[in-house]
Amino acid sequence: MKKRSVLIAGHPTSVSLEEEFWDALKSAAQSRGISVNALIEEIDQTRTGNLSSAIRVYVLKAVQGRGE
Repeated sequence: MKKRSVLIAGHPTSVSLEEEFWDALKSAAQSRGISVNALIEEIDQTRTGNLSSAIRVYVLKAVQGRGE
């Protein structure tokens, strides 16, 4: 588990994810040409529960969409 600080709507918060999820999130952000922080802000705007869980679901859906 790795905790990182991110800014969401100008407010600092920390997110704990396994290193594999951070790597996949970085890859998804790079493929879209945006920063990891910008991607996390997008995920935050649509979530209904915990931010870390919402990020994991986003990564899972991204991987499933690529057929991996």
